[in-house]
Amino acid sequence: MSDAWVVGRARELQVVGQHSDPRGRESTLREADELLTEARRRGNPRMIGQLLCCCVTLRLCTPGLAEQAVPLLDELLTHARRHRLDVLRADAHALRGRLALMDGNEENALNQAAEALVILDDDLVPDAMLGRRSWERLLATALIDIGRVLTQLGVYDIADEVMARAHHRIRESGGPYEIATHLINRCRMLLGWGLRLERIGKQDDAHARFNTAAQIALSMDGRSQEALFPRIPGMKDAEQLPVLVAACALAQPGPAHITRLEEVSVPEQELPVRERIIVAIALFRCHRAAGHRDEANEALSAIKEETAGDVSEPSLRISLVREYAQQAELGPESASAALRDYAQELESELWTMRASRSATLMARLDRQRLNRQHHAITRQAMHDPLTGLPNRRALDAKLESLLREPASQPLSVALVDLDGFKEVNDQRSHAEGDEVLRVVARTLSDTLRSDDLVSRYGGDEFVVLLPGVSLEAAENALERTVHAVAGLPGSLSRGVTLSIGVVAMQPREDGNEVLARADMAMYRAKRRGGNQVAAVSVDSAQEIPPDPPIWIPPEAT
Repeated sequence: MSDAWVVGRARELQVVGQHSDPRGRESTLREADELLTEARRRGNPRMIGQLLCCCVTLRLCTPGLAEQAVPLLDELLTHARRHRLDVLRADAHALRGRLALMDGNEENALNQAAEALVILDDDLVPDAMLGRRSWERLLATALIDIGRVLTQLGVYDIADEVMARAHHRIRESGGPYEIATHLINRCRMLLGWGLRLERIGKQDDAHARFNTAAQIALSMDGRSQEALFPRIPGMKDAEQLPVLVAACALAQPGPAHITRLEEVSVPEQELPVRERIIVAIALFRCHRAAGHRDEANEALSAIKEETAGDVSEPSLRISLVREYAQQAELGPESASAALRDYAQELESELWTMRASRSATLMARLDRQRLNRQHHAITRQAMHDPLTGLPNRRALDAKLESLLREPASQPLSVALVDLDGFKEVNDQRSHAEGDEVLRVVARTLSDTLRSDDLVSRYGGDEFVVLLPGVSLEAAENALERTVHAVAGLPGSLSRGVTLSIGVVAMQPREDGNEVLARADMAMYRAKRRGGNQVAAVSVDSAQEIPPDPPIWIPPEAT
């Protein structure tokens, strides 16, 4: 199984698992966990990150398993930070927002959405080791997950902007699943937005949202089959996917939709709360349009009781309660008018609160951007702008601190030089040379421990500090790095390999001295033909012949 197959299969499981019965979800989750174990065994950071996202998403959509997602989310965030996988890190925050909403913690959900948006606000550079299309697909997924959280919070205007960004990415690089999921989520957002607008008397704007959602539903025909959604052959998507059925019904309520709405809302379907509320409101309006007063009341009262303790959909819940209150109006017409006036005042106040929430979100975004700018300035002083690795200043500071820490002993120090890099710059271009440096930097970070410091020393040289690692163990670890770079596709490495010299720090030795010995060891690896590691102990260091002196011509007389 190739890495691409493993990731592709995980994406299929993510689709199937969200639309299966309990037994199917259990089987799907078990297979996804097995794929995650395989990804960890292979050690590909990008594959591990994508499998973690898949396993988290499956748990969030499976009743009773949300708590199991917590440790996986923590692992995903740590993993994404270490390997600088910014898009996956943003998606992890969005998934944390979904988890917070399940607990009714809107404040935390809003913070998580803001953090995710700030990460994606940066001028992200596509990950060359993923490929442009796969990277764009991950970015679209992260944006969809953020938009979903904002939709649940009722911040529809910003959710609309985020989903528009997702649409741009999906149009270029999305597969059937991403496209279908985006359209369904956008349809769901428009329906919630329309219900919200109705509550403040903006009927025309609400109807426009319902009509747009219905148009999306009708344009979906066939996409669910391509995206592996369970479907009934011969039926249109707008006749069998609950949100799409509800969209058509809310755009034009009437008896023609009643049968389909009842069929998609049976208990066996196990719909999420958001879809159950939307379908119930649509069914109520269709029964009312047909003159079925008792059936209309039953449609709302049942879902109102079933969702009484649910806190995951605050905005839709208010729309449901309002719909029920309006239907339950009794007494003289004057009393009803007073009740409507009071409800209108209440809804206007809630609308003001919504505007305040949007302003709060924007303020938090601004604050997060300022914080990130501050951290970026600090980071620039200690990091190489090309590779993102710590620079010489950070290396010197870390080396000095390790010398003062007894727990860091033994300490191995390696100097890494690129074989054939000059030819890349001379025969191709400096731009391609820069990309090779970035690829090598990522590979060094990916193949070594999180405790090891990988820094750019200058030019095409890197220094690695391996605290608590003996010389022999450091040699074995660095050999894996040499093989990893040698095994990269030529389109990424341009044929460049590594020559590495590694030494063990000695008592009373300073940083300059140990780096000089590592440099001599690196030249031993070069003389042996490169693409290898030379580990040099103190005893064998004297065997390395010094470089010939540089000839300096006499001054002209």
